Amino acid sequence: MQLWRARQVLNAVNGSSLLGLALGVASRSAFRRGPDGLVLATRSRLPLRGTVAVTVGDVVLSPEDDAFLLRRPRLLAHEGRHSWQYAVFLGLPFLPAYGVAAAWSYARGGDFGAHNVFERWAGLEDGGYPLVSARARRRLRAA
Repeated sequence: MQLWRARQVLNAVNGSSLLGLALGVASRSAFRRGPDGLVLATRSRLPLRGTVAVTVGDVVLSPEDDAFLLRRPRLLAHEGRHSWQYAVFLGLPFLPAYGVAAAWSYARGGDFGAHNVFERWAGLEDGGYPLVSARARRRLRAA
């Protein structure tokens, strides 16, 4: 059995993939099967300000088209790691945990990714995040 199938079952049972599908339908996304059991919900009309993809359960929501995502296997691997985080956190409890981690990252470094433990575990570079926080980048430029 491929391991991602276990993740799919966990995210189906914990409700996170159902929420992702509902968000995709509500945002009039186009759906397509992606790699490793992910569902690509593309051309999403969610206000995703400044990001190319957000994962909820096994559903990757993106304002871009599917060709854009499929040309970026590292980004899809990053989003796949987030789907594992939903499985490990038993679904929807992942959302407030992620929110706390993002707030901590912003308070510590001036951006939502560099110090966010979940983004680090998913691979900052694969997700398109800089390895150094915004505050540290400003300090380096000023030096």
